[in-house]
Amino acid sequence: MKELNIGFLQQHNTADRRNNMLRLAEGVADLARRGAQLVVLQELHNSLYFCQVEDVNNFDLAEPIPGPSTQMFGELAARCGVVIVTSLFERRAPGLYHNTAVVIDRDGEIAGTYRKMHIPDDPAYYEKFYFTPGDLGFHPIDTSVGRLGVMVCWDQWYPEAARLMALGGAELLIYPTAIGYALSDDDDEQQRQRRAWQTVQRGHAVANGLPVVAVNRVGFEPDPSGQTGGIQFWGTSFVAGPQGELLYEASDNEEESVIVSIDMDHGEQVRRWWPFLRDRRIDSYGDITKRFIDR
Repeated sequence: MKELNIGFLQQHNTADRRNNMLRLAEGVADLARRGAQLVVLQELHNSLYFCQVEDVNNFDLAEPIPGPSTQMFGELAARCGVVIVTSLFERRAPGLYHNTAVVIDRDGEIAGTYRKMHIPDDPAYYEKFYFTPGDLGFHPIDTSVGRLGVMVCWDQWYPEAARLMALGGAELLIYPTAIGYALSDDDDEQQRQRRAWQTVQRGHAVANGLPVVAVNRVGFEPDPSGQTGGIQFWGTSFVAGPQGELLYEASDNEEESVIVSIDMDHGEQVRRWWPFLRDRRIDSYGDITKRFIDR
């Protein structure tokens, strides 16, 4: 049995970037001391979720890759001997920005990057204002702990994305996330959305025979514009096995620092029982690349 100890930090954020990053560094070091081999952080973990408003001054939060954050997390990864999945606001060039996951191997070097492909544009989630859609495709990143299929938040709703990562040889699907309740929705609707978010990702685990790790932020962040009631991030970070089984589910309102052990060989056995990849009708899926099929 090949066991992988996966750690994650479900954390609230403040306007103090330095404090956010200090708490993250302390959390990663603590998880490493407790035996984590891979640590996954939430989406855009260095700052508040600035996409609640369209403000050109927020572009000042972006940084190049490599840059200050990759240097800090690289030094941390090397010192602690862990692989870290980070999520950064990338300044690629003047006027060109991405929402980018950077995977840093335990030697401190960048193992690979992934630029968020699906970009939402909804009240309080004005990401199209800030982020150019990714252009690196759905390619797993090879690390010392395995081949990681890293995507970001809104990507987690798309089965095509998960499938392409699986077809590329991913051994694990990972989603840094920042999602929460619209306070204008009643409690029943809020809970339907939260459970749908988890259910669709567990479906990716089942359909591809792969474990899934989703790490969300937690806590309330006000809308600086006052146009909405702000976002109550719903936490509920989780790890699911290759049959969609919940191995761990975090609180919906508290910070957590957790290690979950996964049997990485189990997915191969599951794929033998349920050979979905074998039985795919790849000769009949051409229309999947169309926006809509008019009959």
